[in-house]
Parts: sequence; C-alpha cells; structure tokens
Amino acid sequence: MNRTLTAVFAAAALAAGCSMNPMGSHAPSLGAKLTASAEVPPNPSTGSGTLEARYNTDTQVLKWKVTYTGLTGPVTAAHFHGPAAPGTNTGVVVPFSGPLASPIEGEAKLSAIQASDLLAGKWYVNLHTAAYPGGEIRGQVTANN
Repeated sequence: MNRTLTAVFAAAALAAGCSMNPMGSHAPSLGAKLTASAEVPPNPSTGSGTLEARYNTDTQVLKWKVTYTGLTGPVTAAHFHGPAAPGTNTGVVVPFSGPLASPIEGEAKLSAIQASDLLAGKWYVNLHTAAYPGGEIRGQVTANN
C-alpha cells in the first residue's frame, strides 16, 4: 500500500513538473503584428510579420521571436524602440544581434524602467531594409490575453 501511494505521488509530481511553463510562472506573453501601415510615416510595402515574446519577471529576461515575410529585401537592422505611443517614433532600447533572417530570435535582460515601459505597451518592434532605412514594418508590443 505504501509503495503504491509513493508511486502515485511520484507520478503526479513528475506530471506536474513536466507541464510547468519553462519560462516560469511569472512570464507574461507579449506580441505584435508588424505592418507597413504602422510605420511613421506609413509606406506601401506588402511585408508583414509577427512578434512572440515572453518577459520573465523573476529573471528580468525578455525572450523574443520575430517572423516576417514579403519584405523588399534583406533586413538590415531590427530592434525594439521605446518608450513610445502608437504613431510616434523614438530611439532604440534593445538592438537585435546575430542573423536577421526570419525567424529572428533573441533575449535581453531589462532594467526595471525598461520592463515597466514594455509591459505598459510603450515599446514597438521595427524591421529596416535598404529600401526603407527608417523601417519597413513595425508593430506595437502588447500583452496577449
């Protein structure tokens, strides 16, 4: 009987551990839809993209994946900007490093102020190309519900 109960509890604990979020329980999900119409000023590109991200409040690490298609050429620069409301431009807060081919994946440790602005929806992600050096597609980062 004791062996059976021990086995049941061990199996339950293992199952619970396997289903946990690898980013931790404090990892808000964030996203953005990148379009040319969101650029300031807008441009006629037919490119589009998406951002999937998680911010771990325990480690202060933001992890992201940006996928895109239909751009006029290779991405020459990509980064997060902030703080800024939709429809306004501002400086870079987190540049992307490494290959800029889709999908772009990365991570960065944020300061408390950066995290506050990010979680308040005051960041946007911007992809630049030679044809659109100011940005070809852009999306405001918001929390996923």
